Amino acid sequence: MKGLALLALATSLLTVGAAQAQYPDKPVRIIVPFIAGSAPDVAARQVAQRLTASLGQQFVVDNKPGVAGNIGAEVAARATPDGYGITRVVGVKLD
Repeated sequence: MKGLALLALATSLLTVGAAQAQYPDKPVRIIVPFIAGSAPDVAARQVAQRLTASLGQQFVVDNKPGVAGNIGAEVAARATPDGYGITRVVGVKLD
């Protein structure tokens, strides 16, 4: 399931990049609302590395942990909506 979500993210970014030849023309920030070294962080870093290699622009992972992901979500919500900030969201299934 995680792999499918990461593939969807990468595909959507690559599609946007193909539609606009100049995008991205500056570093892209990936906000991860969990600590460095956690599973979501490692996955985001792998995606960032592949996107950097394929698009030729740096994708930077920015960890904003705390309050069960709410701090990172707030940072993302307050970010400038310019297409240069992505949030790594992890869903939790409650039974």
